[in-house]
Amino acid sequence: MNKISSTWRRTTLAAVTLGVASVLFAGCTTNGPKATPTSAEKRQELNTAANATLTQLYAASPQSKQLVQRARGVLVFPAVLSASFIVGAEHGSGVLRVNGQDTNYYSITGGSIGFQAGAQSKAMVLLFMTDDALAKFRASSGWTIGADATVAVAKLAANGALDSYTAQQPIVGFVLNNGGLMAGMSIDGSKISPLTL
Repeated sequence: MNKISSTWRRTTLAAVTLGVASVLFAGCTTNGPKATPTSAEKRQELNTAANATLTQLYAASPQSKQLVQRARGVLVFPAVLSASFIVGAEHGSGVLRVNGQDTNYYSITGGSIGFQAGAQSKAMVLLFMTDDALAKFRASSGWTIGADATVAVAKLAANGALDSYTAQQPIVGFVLNNGGLMAGMSIDGSKISPLTL
């Protein structure tokens, strides 16, 4: 009995010692808290990521470049992160460009219910092809895709060309992941709101 008790104490002491040592060593190897990026740094990071997203879009669909050049406004969300387990949620930040200039910043949020699990990231690009569509968007304090406006998500034909019907709509959307354009992706229900950076 005494021998068992002694062995148990040694095992417990060793476990506690290892636990305390791991906490101490973790503290030694951790760098101090990172400085919070300034608003200017956040804007610059988002603008750079938006450029990379547009480059990815042009590689996936060369015709999209012509649409972007014709658009009255281009809203780019470089990373819309989705996480789900039964109930899903997504969130991301984006920049609106008008006449090639970064003008305003926005957040996008959305949710879904259904059997799903996991996490993923996608990029979204919305093109406002008419002055009216852009003006209505900019005048809103919160704008829900599918409720406040219809967004025609671009589709590629069998030959890789953009669907001509989609390209003629007032608002055209592209959804991309690492593999390129995502076909059949619904973005209805996503809410876009002004973001102060």
